[in-house]
Amino acid sequence: LIMSPAMWKWTCLVSHLLLSTTVSPLGRQQPLHPKRPFITFTGDQAEGNFNHLVVDERTGHIYLGAVNRIYKLSTDLKVLVTHQTGPDEDNPKCYPPRIVQTCNEPLTPTNNINKMLLIDYKENRLIACGSLYQGICKLLRLDDLFKLGEPFHKKEHYLSGVNESGSVFGVIVSYSNMDDKLFIATAVDGKPEYFPTISSRKLTKNSEADGMFAYVFHDEFVASMIKIPSDTFTIIPDFDIYYIYGFSSGNFVYFLTLQPEMISPPGSTTKEQVYTSKLVRLCKEDTAFNSYVEVPIGCEKNGVEYRLLQAAYLSKAGAILARSLGVGPEDDILFTVFSKGQKRKMKSLDESALCIFVLKKINDRIKDRLQSCYRGEGTLDLAWLKVKDIPCSSALLTIDDNFCGLDMNAPLGVSSMVRGLPIFTEDGDRMTSVIAYVYKNHSLAFVGTKSGKLKK
Repeated sequence: LIMSPAMWKWTCLVSHLLLSTTVSPLGRQQPLHPKRPFITFTGDQAEGNFNHLVVDERTGHIYLGAVNRIYKLSTDLKVLVTHQTGPDEDNPKCYPPRIVQTCNEPLTPTNNINKMLLIDYKENRLIACGSLYQGICKLLRLDDLFKLGEPFHKKEHYLSGVNESGSVFGVIVSYSNMDDKLFIATAVDGKPEYFPTISSRKLTKNSEADGMFAYVFHDEFVASMIKIPSDTFTIIPDFDIYYIYGFSSGNFVYFLTLQPEMISPPGSTTKEQVYTSKLVRLCKEDTAFNSYVEVPIGCEKNGVEYRLLQAAYLSKAGAILARSLGVGPEDDILFTVFSKGQKRKMKSLDESALCIFVLKKINDRIKDRLQSCYRGEGTLDLAWLKVKDIPCSSALLTIDDNFCGLDMNAPLGVSSMVRGLPIFTEDGDRMTSVIAYVYKNHSLAFVGTKSGKLKK
């Protein structure tokens, strides 16, 4: 659970979920019981923030990605091992790979900001990607954080040029009889020629293999990636896709994004830039990315639009919520936090809403869109990727729930927004994070706020 940067600055608060307030179904805050001490961990360096946290679901051990450090903590937040990742000599203008071409820019001691932290359970290793050298990743043994590998010989080994934490999101797809895949999504910070905004990579068993992080498929014409066209930057100079959350479910991998677009307000002849939250879906087995689909998502309550995605979390419905939604208790539910409006990504308004989406209903909307496009109706409707409207092509085929696209009518955008169900709003202390789980048939959600409060 990630709260505001101020709350995370070298102090990690992991509680027994003993909260000072709770929220009733009507949204009223009620006293629960007196405050009890939190278990805390404070880092031994004053260099910067904690960036990411993952918990080993088998052991309960906590892995903490920080500036220049990876920590392994016990369940009661005692330090078991640390691994130093920086600082090191670097320059953000140097591009990969240095082994092929030396960099002529002056090198200076540079911090390594942890940008992604994933547990690869199959190979018992931690994938820790940082900001140094345009996004190099280390593979560390879970037991003692020993460095198993640090691929850097090929351009594919450099995953992201953005130096901020929260700019990269990865989802591992695991197989029993073959190497796993890593779906990696990243902001590109105006460097689309170096970094695809989304791609699928090989996770080889050997951490030092040259094939580590290579594209699952790559030839002269097709690859397992999506790149932002340079033409897009002529229309929106600061265009980028910001990845808020990612997960896999069924045959698909999903990413929740925030991205700018130009719209014409009613009655206006000029366009203005706003931000749109979108869900991106890809088939796990689609090596050519023909299954790429985007659908806008948002939330509305009492006439107020909540469109700026802040956080999301995938959970199950649970028996009680499932009955009210008309779905099964094991159906996937997306808990999402949006802030009010659409225009101010960097300075979101404090008004925010917690909303839920039934994943099956989003997939049904995508299937309807695929079916209409393959009937030849409308255009591909993906302005940032195609720049111009491309008509859908008609084809006689059956499109079921698991359709993974062809080399036509792809990538595809859904024009109409899928609206979530608002279940709680907060007007003064913006919600910034969310987790959820099912307990005794009840769905419980915990949200963190801008000021560092935790609401149950």
